[in-house]
Formats: sequence, structure tokens, C-alpha cells
Amino acid sequence: MQDRGLAAYVAELIGTFFLVFVICAVITLYVAAGGSAQFGSDFAVVGFAQGLVLFAMIMAFGTVSGGHFNPAVTTAAAFLRRIDPIDAVVYILAQLSGAVLGALAVKGLLLDEGRAVNWGAGEISPLLGSDFAGMVCEGIGALLIVLGVVAVAMNKRARNEWGPLTIGLTFAFCVFIFGPLTGGSFNPARWFGPALVSNEWGGVWPYIVGPLVGGLIAALIYKLVISAGGEEPKAEKAEPAPADSGSKK
Repeated sequence: MQDRGLAAYVAELIGTFFLVFVICAVITLYVAAGGSAQFGSDFAVVGFAQGLVLFAMIMAFGTVSGGHFNPAVTTAAAFLRRIDPIDAVVYILAQLSGAVLGALAVKGLLLDEGRAVNWGAGEISPLLGSDFAGMVCEGIGALLIVLGVVAVAMNKRARNEWGPLTIGLTFAFCVFIFGPLTGGSFNPARWFGPALVSNEWGGVWPYIVGPLVGGLIAALIYKLVISAGGEEPKAEKAEPAPADSGSKK
């Protein structure tokens, strides 16, 4: 278990700030408002922008804090004993603070433009019909993203250098699928920032319970399936070449 310090806490705050700022800005600019928003919005741009900013933040701050920027990731890391519980609480507080600051920055820059979409706040689509269905969507998205974190970025047996790209691309295609249905948060901090700033909470519990449960399921899959084979076997030491036993002539 790695001890974290002030630099890691600040990295989580800054990384979550930029993550939420870009997400809320791109939603404000590319998601249409109204009853047909699911069909009048460019979720390809929205998804790619979100995946790219997550990739960039992990590359920038991953060596300092691990690049969580998501309470679901931090909860899964604490469950797997990759982070101390006290550090996990401070991480989550830093993530929530960064998310609020990011949403406030978007509101300050795009006050009129963002009002129609509540500056990126999540909302369960009528296409789903219930908050429970929204929770399932958020949970599946978070499961896939956190699985990428623990199975690639945190796994000593995996190609760790692929972690940031894997996580970013997973986030992008989850937004492609679930963005029209829930807003594609998969992150309680990303939901909380714009919800607080706009005072539009979108049902609350689907955006908290779904990602946290999905993250814990991902941690269980990693623990019971992916890491079940144990550590990578060590290379056997080469036997010394036998000495020549033949008599010299």
C-alpha cells in the first residue's frame, strides 16, 4: 500500500478540475437541449473529447497520484488495498472540490449557452423509464472504466504503459453508448460538480450508487478472475555449462 501526500491530493484536485471543465464545456457546446436532445447531439465529439481529456490527465498526473479523478476508482483501489483509507477519503474530497471548481469555471465562461443543458449536469433520459435503469447504465460504464484501471494500469502483470490509453478509450465508447441515456458520468464527482452549480441533481442516487457498485464489481472481477493466477513466474536461473571432463591429449 503506497502512502500519498499533499502533492497527490493537489494532483487529484487539478486533474478532476480539468476533467470536469472539459466535459461540461463540450456538453454545453455540442449537446442539444429539448425533448429530441438524444438525436440532435454530436455524442461522437462529446465522447472523444471526454476520453482524450481523461487520457491527458492520467498521463500528466498519474505518476503523482495514480490518476484516479473518480471516487469509484478510489473506492476500488481502497478495496484492493492499493491506497490507505484515510488517503482515499482525502482523494474523494479533492475530487469533489475539483469537480465543483471545474463546473463553476464553465458556468462563468458559458453562462447563457450552458443554461439549457444545466452546464453538463447528468439527467436520466425518458428513453430509460426509471432511475433504476439509469443506475444500471452508470454502473456498467463505471465497471468497464474501473476494470481498465485495475486490470491494466494497476496490474503488475499487464502492459502498464497502455493504461492511460485503455482507460481513455473505454471512457469514450461508454459515453457513445450511455451519454444519450444518463449523460455518461460514471463518476460521482463529475456528476456532483455540475449538479451543485446548476441545482439540477438528476435523481442523485443513480449517479452515486451505480458508479460505486460498478467500481467494486470491477475490483472483485480483478481480484477473483484476473489476478487469480498469481504473480508472473520468475525466470529460472540458467544452469552453468558443465566443465569439460575429457582428458587433455
